[in-house]
Parts: sequence; C-alpha cells; structure tokens
Amino acid sequence: MIAVIQRSKEAYVSVDAKIVGRISHGLVILIGVFRNDSAADAAFLADKISGLRIFGDEQQKMNLSIKDVAGEALVISQFTLCGDWRKGRRPGFSDAADPQTGRQLYEEFIACLQTAGVPTQQGIFGAMMDVNLTNDGPVTFVLDSRLK
Repeated sequence: MIAVIQRSKEAYVSVDAKIVGRISHGLVILIGVFRNDSAADAAFLADKISGLRIFGDEQQKMNLSIKDVAGEALVISQFTLCGDWRKGRRPGFSDAADPQTGRQLYEEFIACLQTAGVPTQQGIFGAMMDVNLTNDGPVTFVLDSRLK
C-alpha cells in the first residue's frame, strides 16, 4: 500500500461539482492499493501516518503529529499510484489491487485512522474527483508499506 501525504491548510474533494469531503488543517492522503496488500498494510500506514511528527511546534520544528495539532485527514483513493511506468510510455496497472480488494483496504485504512483518533473525511472510491487543497509548507511525503 502506498500513500502520498500532503500537509494542508484546507482541502476538499468534489464529484460532479458536489463537495463530498472537506477538512481544514490536516493531511490530504492519496492511497494506492497493490494486489498483494493486506489489512496489515492498511493498519501499518494508518499507525505511521497518525503518529508521524510533521507539523510544526512553537519553534516551527517538525515535532507534532496530526493528532497533536487536532488535525483532520482527507483520504482519497488513487490507484494510479500503483502504476508501473518503467516500460514504454503508458503506465501499466497490473500490480494494482482489483476494485473489490482496493475498496476493502481503502475503507480499512480509513477505519484504522479513525480508531487512532484522526477525524477523517473521504472521497468516493473509484469516482473521478476534483481535489482542491492549499498546501501547508509545502510538506509532502511518500510512504510505502512494502518498505517497512
């Protein structure tokens, strides 16, 4: 499972011009699910992200987690993160999970974040979405559960 996380001052996601998820201060989390991922990958990433100290303290040093700053998460499924771009000019997606597994693990990840105490909004799995955010920093990290 792979996640691109971006610190944000505010963000929202819309489908067909209707806002389906909105947060203020927190993280926008793009999630890709690989075909060999499991619930353990979802739990690992949710735990890592919920405790990751990437928010500034009084001296603006990255010492605080999303929970420490009472931040929120906007989680968006993005299977293109699983694309293999190494051959040719068009990415292949054979390593991505099938839609049923992808949805299940996406929802498992969200549930794990919520259990960890992170208020969570989300996009709509599999939908074409418009994502709008105001980056904070910008601060962006890529986390891959296969690299643990």
